[in-house]
Amino acid sequence: MKPELLAPAGNLKKLKLAFYFGADAVYLGGKRFSLRTFADNFTEEELSEGIAYAHARNKRVYVAANIFARGGDLPALERYFSLLEVLGADGVLVSDLGAFRLAKRVAPSLAVHVSTQANTLNAEAAAMWFELGASRVVLGRELSLSEIAAIHAAVPDLELEAFVHGAMCISYSGRCYLSDYLEGRSSNRGACAQPCRDAYEIRRKKGGGWLPLEEDGRGAYLLNSKDLNMAKYLDELAAAGVCSFKIEGRMKSESYLATTVNSYRRIMDMGWSDPLERELETIMHRQYTAAYAFGENGETVSSDGAQIAGTCDFVAVVSGCEKGRVKVEMRTRFYEGDVLEVLSPDENFGKSVTVEDLRDGEGNPCPDAKLVQAAYTFSCPLPLREGDILRRRRVHAMTLCPAPFAKIAAGKKTIEIRLNDEKRRAVKVGDVIEFTEKGSGKTLRVSVESLQKFAAYEDLCRALPLTACGYEAGEKASPRDMDAYYPPEKQERYGFLAIGIKLL
Repeated sequence: MKPELLAPAGNLKKLKLAFYFGADAVYLGGKRFSLRTFADNFTEEELSEGIAYAHARNKRVYVAANIFARGGDLPALERYFSLLEVLGADGVLVSDLGAFRLAKRVAPSLAVHVSTQANTLNAEAAAMWFELGASRVVLGRELSLSEIAAIHAAVPDLELEAFVHGAMCISYSGRCYLSDYLEGRSSNRGACAQPCRDAYEIRRKKGGGWLPLEEDGRGAYLLNSKDLNMAKYLDELAAAGVCSFKIEGRMKSESYLATTVNSYRRIMDMGWSDPLERELETIMHRQYTAAYAFGENGETVSSDGAQIAGTCDFVAVVSGCEKGRVKVEMRTRFYEGDVLEVLSPDENFGKSVTVEDLRDGEGNPCPDAKLVQAAYTFSCPLPLREGDILRRRRVHAMTLCPAPFAKIAAGKKTIEIRLNDEKRRAVKVGDVIEFTEKGSGKTLRVSVESLQKFAAYEDLCRALPLTACGYEAGEKASPRDMDAYYPPEKQERYGFLAIGIKLL
């Protein structure tokens, strides 16, 4: 049987978006009992609507009730399990053995899934849950493919669900007390403050004084995990017995949800390809890792507190299209003349459209769409559909002669660029530049770490020594030479930019 693609749904709107982009099922939480207290979550009415919406499309809904319950939670949990059975939920996720027993007693027709919080890491534990009546176990992220295969071989009738993408906790299956201890907010009751993402200072007492121990000048990120990305290994997961591929992220954006579901759906249907995996670089993320799929891995800690910005800006959601015009709801400021790319589950995926005849919600000409979540329309030759997303690439493609290309490849930290293309918006920190070497066609990708703008070439030369821009003494053009091939009127109009870079 083909594995299920399981997506997060932080609210009703995201549930519909996940199904639009190809999810087979979603998991979500009500207003109580799930481990994402700060997601929008679902009221009882929204649960009813979401489940009915899913079933009308032959999709499934699993509801998380995976807190570690206290005695005072049990009466409300009993009523909640009964409600989920009446509404027709396709399963409830629990971690607590008492909650499991309660669900089986008060809602006997409701399938019970064992949450990853239960730390199921071996065949004996899986068999125990199966004997107690669990229909599915969500495996711990700490398992390798060979360990998953062993569990499946021992309990072949038990469904195995595994995370394939998203943020990871540094502690065992997310069972962490750090937030509770430092912030008074319990991770195991859905209120995690994510202190694991912070930088920490470690000191060693020696010779009568304290010596700081740090990874670098920014501190030590000992508890900050990289993000999981198993896009390349879905076939191996299926062969090991995983029947449900789970994407993390009930609190993530619409753009994250649409991009991850679209990418994994296409990989599952058409097979892995580099372009489809590169889709996962378009969204904000930490460094990616396959975690422990192939055994012990000492490279799962992210040594940087910042996330990678992603190569696209989420610009707008399509709300309708007719008579050659598309109606959108704005998310990021855009302008008439911008080239936007389509994120869609259909054949329009990856196509581009130029914003022309941009108008506001009242139909007035408006060259600048700057009001967040306001409605705008513009001419569009593509038959876009409600739910499609428009994004703007943050990758700047540039061609270089061999020598400058080689200098960047050698790890030069700053480069100098002339902004002589009036169609290009200003480069921003977090953007990606893809350099292609003339002749060989080799490419390099760098992220923009810092920017310095200069009105004149002489200003740039005074502010930055030759070596800062990767030049040897005498290599850099003189201001007079610069005037010869970059006319002063263009210099005045476009200026110069020095970009601090980091190789990707």
